[in-house]
Amino acid sequence: MDELVERFGQQTLLPFSVISARLLLAAILGSLVGLEREWRNRPAGLRTHILICVATALIAILAIEITHLHIFDGQEIAIDPIRLIEATTAGVAFLAAGIIFFSKGEVQGLTTGAGMWLAGAVGLAVGLGFWQIAILGTVLALIVLGLLQLVQVPSKDK
Repeated sequence: MDELVERFGQQTLLPFSVISARLLLAAILGSLVGLEREWRNRPAGLRTHILICVATALIAILAIEITHLHIFDGQEIAIDPIRLIEATTAGVAFLAAGIIFFSKGEVQGLTTGAGMWLAGAVGLAVGLGFWQIAILGTVLALIVLGLLQLVQVPSKDK
């Protein structure tokens, strides 16, 4: 039983407080973009953006932690960080594609899909510890979603 308890969990390279802070920041930044989408009553709002951002941050943290597992001691581990970005981007793009549809002669959901993709990138940045980049990306997204809405040319049908 002692062995089960001892081997059940893994020691982490990053302190748990850092992991917690990164996941919390991902949730906060994802919620900012999600709130804007929710406010405009668009598909994939607050909860979706938070979950995407936290999930991608978690994937990034796990990638860091996996390379430092003691079970790999003495073995050379090759890690390609581009694979992490590629796989996460593909997964989020799959979700975002489900939001985009064609209705009444126009494409809808494209901005929300792009916001989901951005939430994934922000989550990766936070998870890897690049919180400054994640915050700047979120601020820029909010500027694009909010301020540029004011200069958008209205559709002929509306």
